[in-house]
Amino acid sequence: MSRLRDMLDAGEFVITGEIAPPHGTDYSAMLTSVRTLSEVCHAINVTDNQGATLHLSSLAASRVVLDNGNGCEPIFQQTCRDRNRLALQSDLLAAWTLGLENVLVVTGDDPRGGDHPQAKGVFDLDSTLLIDATRNMNEGKDMNGAPLSGATDFFIGGALFPEAEPWEIALERAHQKINAGATFFQTQAITDTEKFARAAEALKPTGAKLIAGVLLFKSPRVINFINEKLAGLMVPDWITDRITSAASPLEESIKIATEQVRELSQIADGVHIMPLGSDDAVVRIINDAGLA
Repeated sequence: MSRLRDMLDAGEFVITGEIAPPHGTDYSAMLTSVRTLSEVCHAINVTDNQGATLHLSSLAASRVVLDNGNGCEPIFQQTCRDRNRLALQSDLLAAWTLGLENVLVVTGDDPRGGDHPQAKGVFDLDSTLLIDATRNMNEGKDMNGAPLSGATDFFIGGALFPEAEPWEIALERAHQKINAGATFFQTQAITDTEKFARAAEALKPTGAKLIAGVLLFKSPRVINFINEKLAGLMVPDWITDRITSAASPLEESIKIATEQVRELSQIADGVHIMPLGSDDAVVRIINDAGLA
C-alpha cells in the first residue's frame, strides 16, 4: 500500500523531492541524493529522461530508491515521448512487479531541446490517455479491454500548471485527467500563490490532491534557462530582482523557497521541491519552514 496515498487520504501534508538518474550506470551520486532527501521527504520523483536528455531509466532508478530510501517512496515517472502504447503498458506492468506503487504520468519535453535532438518523439498516447491506460491496469485489463493475468493498484498522478492562461483550458485538462483516473497532481513551479489558490479552490470538489511545485531559482543562469527554454513558464521580476542583486544567489533562492513553502503549506496538500542538484537545500528549506 502506497504510504504517499495513505498520507494524502488522511489529510496529512506531504513533502516530495526529485532526482534525475545518472547519465550512465554509476548511480552512487544518486544514492547520496536519495539519502539526503529521505531525511525530510516522504517520496521522491524519479524523472524519466528529464529535459529529453539520456539518463538511466526511471524504472531501474525507482527500484534503487525503493531499496535505499529508508521508507521514502519513489514516484515512478512515465513520459509519453519515448515509447508507444505497448512499451508504456509493458513498463507499467514491470513497475508494479518490481514493487513500485506511485506513478506520475507526463507528456515529456520535446526531444529537439535535449541531448539527442535527432530522436523521434513518439507521443503515441498523450498524458490523459496514459492515465486512463494505467487506471485500466488497476481494473485488471489492458487498454484494449483484454483481461490481465494480475492487476496493478497504482496511485496515479498527473502534472498541472496552475498559472496557465487561459486558466479555463488548463482546468478542463485537469478535469479530463481526473476523469481518466488521476487522483493527485504535482504542479509546475509556482511563482504566484494566488493562482495556486485559484486552482486548489476549483479542484477541491473533485477530491484530487494538489502538491505544489517549488523550484530553486538558484542563479541568474537558471532563470535565463527557464525563461528561454521552458514553454509557458516565466520567472517574475520580483524573483529575478532578488536573485540577481543577492550577494549569494543560492542563499537567496533558499530564502525565497522557504517563504513559498510556508505560504503554500496553508493551501496545498503538499509541496514538491525541485532542488536542481542542491539536495542539502531541501533539508534546510523544510526545517526553516517549520515542517520537519
